[in-house]
Amino acid sequence: MKPEIDTTKPQAARMYDYYLGGKDNFAADRETAQALMKIVPTIRAAARENRAFLGRAVRYLVAEAGIRQFLDIGTGLPRANNVHEVAQDVEPSCRIVYVDNDPLVLAHARALLTSSAEGKTAYIEADLRDPEKILQHPVTRQTLDFTKPVALMLVAVLHFLRDADGPRQIVETLLGALPSGSYLVASHATPEYYPDRGAAAARLYNERGVPFQFRLADEFAGVAFQGLEMVDPGLVPVSEWRPDSDAPIPLAAEIAWDGGVARKP
Repeated sequence: MKPEIDTTKPQAARMYDYYLGGKDNFAADRETAQALMKIVPTIRAAARENRAFLGRAVRYLVAEAGIRQFLDIGTGLPRANNVHEVAQDVEPSCRIVYVDNDPLVLAHARALLTSSAEGKTAYIEADLRDPEKILQHPVTRQTLDFTKPVALMLVAVLHFLRDADGPRQIVETLLGALPSGSYLVASHATPEYYPDRGAAAARLYNERGVPFQFRLADEFAGVAFQGLEMVDPGLVPVSEWRPDSDAPIPLAAEIAWDGGVARKP
């Protein structure tokens, strides 16, 4: 049975696809995204920098930290350089479970399942707000070995959890299932550089039915990285996390998106 896709309401994954120049979005997504771009004109650049951060973090984890397993929650619509493509390019035996709650992502999941022969990719439809379902899902258990380190990917997803959702408890539940030596990769939009525009942007998201909450860097760290060992350079604007070229780095105020990688001791 094909998943039911509501094209009349904006959805976070499809808006992100629009910011990145994709075509897997609908009028409601584009209209909301365009309204947001009037408030935050640099959001497309921010989305690109966030996507590049994800790629650099995955390469670091495979090439330098020896990680071979990934649990990517809030996957979004398939694009170039998905987690499995980056990871398996470095080490073909890597195994990845993708998780998203947007039926359109499920409809396009074939593009997320093109694994190398040595590795494996899988996809489940689930919500970050139900971490136990994700952890206990048979596909998760069949794909990942929880006796060995796993990289938990929460990239550009935690800001879609309000405090009332209990984001810290959700992260603790997910990390609690992972062994020592596992890693967390997370990024989060910040209102630090434009508090007035940030409030307006969050209000727009919520008015259009997309739950959203900005957090400052210390608030984000409190949700995601408590008790973990931060990897250098720590929690920084995503464009400043281990840049891999000599190209000029955008100003932090242009990106307004923090990210970091941390190890579970």
